Amino acid sequence: MACLFIHADKAFAQKSKKKDLENKKKSLLKEIAYTNQLLSETKNNKRISLYQLVSLNKKISTREELIETINNEIDLLENQIGSNKDSIQTLTVSLQQLKEEYAKMIYFAWKNQDAYSRMMYVFASKDFNQAYMRLKYLQQYSEYRHKQALMIEQTEQELNDKVQQLQQKKSDKKDLLSNQISEKQNLTGEKTEQEQVFGELEQKEKQLKKDLSKKQEDAEKLQKAIQKIIEDEIERERAKAKKNNKPSPKGLVLTPEAQKLSNSFASNKGKLPWPVVKGIIVSTYGVHPHPLLKGVTISNNGIDIATNKGALARAVFDGEVTAVGDIPAAGQFIIIRHGEYLSVYANLKDVFVKTGDNVKTKQSIGTVIYDDSDSKTELHLEIWKGQTRMDPSEWIYDASPN
Repeated sequence: MACLFIHADKAFAQKSKKKDLENKKKSLLKEIAYTNQLLSETKNNKRISLYQLVSLNKKISTREELIETINNEIDLLENQIGSNKDSIQTLTVSLQQLKEEYAKMIYFAWKNQDAYSRMMYVFASKDFNQAYMRLKYLQQYSEYRHKQALMIEQTEQELNDKVQQLQQKKSDKKDLLSNQISEKQNLTGEKTEQEQVFGELEQKEKQLKKDLSKKQEDAEKLQKAIQKIIEDEIERERAKAKKNNKPSPKGLVLTPEAQKLSNSFASNKGKLPWPVVKGIIVSTYGVHPHPLLKGVTISNNGIDIATNKGALARAVFDGEVTAVGDIPAAGQFIIIRHGEYLSVYANLKDVFVKTGDNVKTKQSIGTVIYDDSDSKTELHLEIWKGQTRMDPSEWIYDASPN
């Protein structure tokens, strides 16, 4: 009985893993399709841009993850095929034994088929008890023979099912291997395109460094704006405390309602909706190498999400608009407070909210700027806890919204 449970648990685990891999593959294929859509917009602009290289890099990494997922599917199928072969072998041996045992029963029944032989077997007993036991034996023997026939039938059916499953899994494996070859060919083509774009962009190193310097200046301005808003709020709380002869607070003071909102925001870590309906992360949080310039690193206070032209930015959670500001030549930004937490949305063209407004989760708050020179639409998102920056990718859904 324990073996049956172990076998059932293993089968369930394999089925669950297969479903997870299939879902992951679907998600990756959607992400690749959406990246292709964004790249097609950049290709309409004959000017090669860094954004095109970044998008290609993203697509290549997603393609590599897709190939790895397919490899995992193949490994899982190979394990299942091996398990099926073992089951078929076990069932074949079991079926042979059942048939041999059943043949002996039939032969015995044939030798003792007439009623006279059976009666003589019973009447030859030494006493009544032995006669009763022999009669019961003949009845049970007949029932057992019937059960044996059913077991043979069931085992044959199970064996046929396992053989069909094996054939299906072999067919699935063949399809996956074909899919794997196709994806590797796509990857080779994308890497060739990546090298071409990389080579053309190397000729524009001076302009790229200038653009990077401007982007870093804009990031610093945004960070100062955020810090000033937090510091101003803390100062107001300190002034209020001083006026009421209370201890000066070290950080943001939360009302019971704000504390409840803060706790709710924290409990939704990893489950917050994306700030756009469709998008892919093209620049991650923290310090990482520049995609082209050797020896140059990029420090990102949040994440950059590429999206389609005309996309709307939306609030990732309920909260109050703390500030709406503007960074010259870099667009507008919105800061929403969620208790102790802040979410920041930058690179906006039009803004639909004002300071003091209460917003709801997924509410549209503005439009994302479309950059004509690079043919890109990119939203910048930051998450803060008080005066501490956090990685937004750890707060939003793991899966892309596509």
